[in-house]
Amino acid sequence: MVLANKTVHFLDAGRKALLWPLSLALRVWAGTLRLRMSDEDRRRLGDTDKPTVLVFWHNRLFLACEVYRRFRKGRVTYGLISASRDGAWLAAFMELSGLHAIRGSSSRRGREALNELQKRLREGSDIAITPDGPRGPAYSFKAGAPLLAAQTGARVLLVNASFSSAWRLRSWDRFYLPKPFSTVVLRTVLTEADAGGGGAASCASRWRAQLLALVSEDEGLDRDKNTGFSAPSSSL
Repeated sequence: MVLANKTVHFLDAGRKALLWPLSLALRVWAGTLRLRMSDEDRRRLGDTDKPTVLVFWHNRLFLACEVYRRFRKGRVTYGLISASRDGAWLAAFMELSGLHAIRGSSSRRGREALNELQKRLREGSDIAITPDGPRGPAYSFKAGAPLLAAQTGARVLLVNASFSSAWRLRSWDRFYLPKPFSTVVLRTVLTEADAGGGGAASCASRWRAQLLALVSEDEGLDRDKNTGFSAPSSSL
C-alpha cells in the first residue's frame, strides 16, 4: 500500500522493489547517450567544490540522474519532489539512482520543503530543482529556486539539454525521452540570486529568460544554435 505521513505519500517496500528492474534498465539506456558540451560547460558541470542548485526544465528531467552520475557523483544531491502519490514513485526511483528526495511543492509542504532544502545546502549538499514542476505550466519559473539561492548564497547552474532524437510523451510538458545511442547537447548558465534587491520574482524572470535562451522549439524540433543540429522528435 501507499503510506501517507502528514500529506506526504511514500511507497512501501514491495512497490519499491518493483522499480528496481526499471531503474536498472533506464540506467543502461541513459548510459548509451552521447553527451556533448563545450569545455566550459563540462567544467561547470564537474565543479563540485561548492554546494550548487542545479535547475532543469521538467521535460528534461530524464537527464538529471545521468548528469549526477557522470559529473557530480562525489556530491550528495537532493531533488525537490512533489508530496503526492505520483511523487512517491518518482522519489523512490531517484533514490534507486543515488539521489535523495525532499518532498514538497508550491501547493503542498512548500515552506517545510524550502526550509529543508536550505538546511541541506548549508550542510554542503547539492539541490536539483525543476522550476516548472510538478504540474506546470511548462517553462514557467516559480520562485523557489531564487528564494533558496538568496537565502543561502548558493551558486546556481541552469542546465538545458537538446536532443538529436527523442520521443515526446503526451504529458503537460511533452516530456522528452531521448532515444538510445542518440546525442544530447548540454548547455549551462552559471548565475546567482539578484543582489540589487529585485526580489525573487525579478530573479525568476531573469533565470527563465536565460534558460529559455538555451531552448529553441518549433513544432517538435529542438535546435542547438552553437552546434547547428536539429532533429524531429516523435511522440508516444
